Amino acid sequence: MSKNPKITELTNDLQRTRADFENYRRQVEAQKEHSIEIATEQTVKKVLPLIDDFERATKAQPEVMAPLAKNFEKTLSALGLARIESKDGASFNPELHFATSVEGEGDKELIAETLQTGYYYQGNVLRPALVKVKKS
Repeated sequence: MSKNPKITELTNDLQRTRADFENYRRQVEAQKEHSIEIATEQTVKKVLPLIDDFERATKAQPEVMAPLAKNFEKTLSALGLARIESKDGASFNPELHFATSVEGEGDKELIAETLQTGYYYQGNVLRPALVKVKKS
């Protein structure tokens, strides 16, 4: 028993339409997720000055701010935000640090002072650390 060619054609059209719709649905979902990621990253960038203020307040009033600082760190971590390591004496890395000044002579570049903390957001550099560099 042979199939009607019109039924076969319509069945193939329906299968293509279903596949096209499924591809479209996946594409829209991916665009939606990407938009959410971009919006979240932009929001986190806008919060960085507040984080800097909190960090300065913690340094100025450690006995008052210490209880809050621990919860604050947990919240930053939950958001996918992590500090970029920039301790004095650590090696300078131009991918993670932005040098505001370089002093001394030599081949080895070390961080002399951190002026502003840098942050990773979900593993990517959101803002490099602002540092002074000394060569030795």
